[in-house]
Formats: sequence, C-alpha cells, structure tokens
Amino acid sequence: MPIRVASAGRQLAERNVAPLGAELAWTDTRLVRECSNGNEDAWDALIEKYKRLIYSIPIKYGFNPDDANDIFQAVCLELLSELPKLRKPKALPKWLIQVASHKCFHRRRQQQRTEVPDEVEQRPEETVPSQTEQILREAEDEQKLQDALSALAPRCRQLVEMLFFEEPARPYKDVAASLGIATGSIGFIRQRCLERLRKELVEAGF
Repeated sequence: MPIRVASAGRQLAERNVAPLGAELAWTDTRLVRECSNGNEDAWDALIEKYKRLIYSIPIKYGFNPDDANDIFQAVCLELLSELPKLRKPKALPKWLIQVASHKCFHRRRQQQRTEVPDEVEQRPEETVPSQTEQILREAEDEQKLQDALSALAPRCRQLVEMLFFEEPARPYKDVAASLGIATGSIGFIRQRCLERLRKELVEAGF
C-alpha cells in the first residue's frame, strides 16, 4: 500500500500540515476503503481526523512530547497494517484508543524495567488497569464530544468552540464579528446550537 506513513504521521502529529479537500468530509467507512485502495489523501484525512484522539492517550498517561510522538507513530503504523482487516469502520475510534493505550502501557513497562531493573517484582501491570480504564473512558467521551461537534452546522460549531473551548472566552461582540451576525442574536443562536449538540451527544450515548 503506497501510503505516506512516517512523514505524514510526523507532520500531522506536530500540527504542521493539515490536509484539505473533500476527503475530510468522508465517512470512516469511505476513508477506510480509500486508504485500503492506496489513496494517500484519504490516509492524510483519516490521520487528521483522529490525530488529537491518538495523541491525547500518551499525554493522559503522562508521557513527554517526544514519547507521545513515538507512540503516535507506532499507532499510525499499526493502523496502516491492520486497516485492511478492519471489518467495522465505525469501531475505529475505540480501536485506536485501545491500541494507543496498549502501546503506552508497554512503553511505560519498558521504561520501568530500564530505570529500576532490580524491582521487577513490583509488577507495574497490577497498578495500571484502573488508570487505563479511566483514560479509556475519558478518551471515548472526548471523541464522542468531538464527533458531536463535527456533526453541527459550521456556524454552530464555530460559535460553540469560540464560546466554550477557547481560553479566555471571547466576548459576544467578538464572536458576532467573527461570524458576521448581530450581537443581540448570539444568545438565541447559542441556545439553539447547544440543543443540537445535546441531541447529538444523547444519540452517541454520552
């Protein structure tokens, strides 16, 4: 499969490159099919879609950026090799979370063996599951929220992100100016967009 793996993965992990085009709007089913057919743009779009999810896992485990990038690359490589075997593309987010968590666990165990070779008896795997379960739940919830936001109309998504995800939060007049709407209409539009977001989250089982 002639797809750029290392270069595309590294660039996207570092957020230096963002693929543009219709591929970003494709469903996971179509992206997986196109990737399996060797479509490099589809691969870039797939990584762009899930790079935050993949990268968030090692960060939640407390790895530094260099280790997180290495784990990101490892997940991308496994995704490339396993993609043709993926029978349910809708399960891709959960699969990515599990693979990333698995690689984090093994990397941490390798580090512990290197740092304290005389204390293997501590069996780090006995203390990791509770942390892993929490991280998996957090990552799954975050992905559900991201998917719900992506399902909103562009103006709704932009408004919600500017009001609730930017720090510091933007004043209504700045949001209105960015979206080209009247300041007085922000409250009504905000409520309508939040209702749509809530509906998407409920349907996703959030």
